Amino acid sequence: MTRTGLMYHPIYLMHETHDHPERKERLTAIMERVKRDGLDVEVITPQPATVDQVATIHSRRYIDQVRAISEHGGGYLDIDTVVSRDSYQAALMAAGGDIAAVDAVQSGFDTAFALVRPPGHHAMPNRGMGFCIFNNVAIGARHAQARGLEKVLIVDWDVHHGNGTQAVFYEDRSVLYFSTHQFPHYPGTGRLSEVGDGDGRGYTVNVPLPSGTDDSGYLAAYREILLPIALEFKPDVVMVSAGHDPDRSDPLGGMKLTAKGFGALAGLVKSIADQCCQGRLVATLEGGYSIEAQAEDVVAELLAFQGEVPEVTGGTGMQLDGRLKEVKKVQSAYWKCFQ
Repeated sequence: MTRTGLMYHPIYLMHETHDHPERKERLTAIMERVKRDGLDVEVITPQPATVDQVATIHSRRYIDQVRAISEHGGGYLDIDTVVSRDSYQAALMAAGGDIAAVDAVQSGFDTAFALVRPPGHHAMPNRGMGFCIFNNVAIGARHAQARGLEKVLIVDWDVHHGNGTQAVFYEDRSVLYFSTHQFPHYPGTGRLSEVGDGDGRGYTVNVPLPSGTDDSGYLAAYREILLPIALEFKPDVVMVSAGHDPDRSDPLGGMKLTAKGFGALAGLVKSIADQCCQGRLVATLEGGYSIEAQAEDVVAELLAFQGEVPEVTGGTGMQLDGRLKEVKKVQSAYWKCFQ
């Protein structure tokens, strides 16, 4: 049986946002559903990330800015991104959740899921945006490398492109960043022509998907694009930015994924981890604003990590087929699997 760790801390609920899509009920619903369904997981309480660990990704000036806003009672990093009195400590603990998840998969756990907030994949080195304060998965990736896992695959299936994660690793060939996202959509980045730069050219893989993409369409993108590239890259650890706003009921997205689809994607990335890096797989919570649907999606993913992978059938349609061919053509300059 696969051993799965669940990183959680009650301080995540103290990041107070008030009448905001990114609210604490996102986490309480997941934890209640995990308990109700009797999932075989071990809850692990993380430690907060240190400032030095956060500074592997973010400037100290920005870290100080977040702390100052929080200590002065709260404010905004941008029009969408709230900082409350406890947000700085919650954000340190969110990054700590990813760090603890990396440690877990190096010390007896096969998979780990960091159920954290605030989320992170929009957070840039010098600023927060899109509900995100510190880039949790990026901080976790650097921690993995510090622990000897040199090659990191980050898979991002949030409905929004992870512009922050892409920016951090855009010139870094040690981190392969793969993103599927609704396009056009916030934040406007993630074109298939964005492939990295310098030494990192070819190590950013964007698959912009049309609105309305469903389970079979998503799975086709992952089977046809991610799987061959990942097996060629051979990561030492697989990390997932697990956003659930591609769910068909999400109020901020326009996709048609179901819990079965999320489970299928989770099963596919687990198969990559099994083939490449002894099953080491870390997921972290990103977006997802339909409270009950997100809880169902997370449960499906956790079950898939443990081997209960749902079957998805159906076609993709001409528009998506054309898009996948475009991605393969662009990426054929960098990956032998498409040449």
